Amino acid sequence: MAFFCHRCGTGLPGGARFCSNCGTVISPGPPTAGRPLLRPHVGRQIAGVCLGLAQANGWDVALVRILTVVCFFFSGGLVAVAYIAGWVGIPEESDTVPGAYPPKV
Repeated sequence: MAFFCHRCGTGLPGGARFCSNCGTVISPGPPTAGRPLLRPHVGRQIAGVCLGLAQANGWDVALVRILTVVCFFFSGGLVAVAYIAGWVGIPEESDTVPGAYPPKV
């Protein structure tokens, strides 16, 4: 079972105390499984909804995309409404590097 940082989503080994990417302290006890629900910039096709759902739940992204397209044709528009709601409601993955200085204005 894979574990991820609750702040940046980086994969972690089972006994990690700190995130190797952002340095976040990992709370003692069992780490949380799954990534946070975010729409990633890298690897997305339309808006990243299917990719975000697949990564957050540990599913195969190709299977999620295929099921989305198949259900789109048989749901009478319900999946299209749900996809648009995910597009609007699921936050995008940030471009900033945790711990970096803010950009100069």
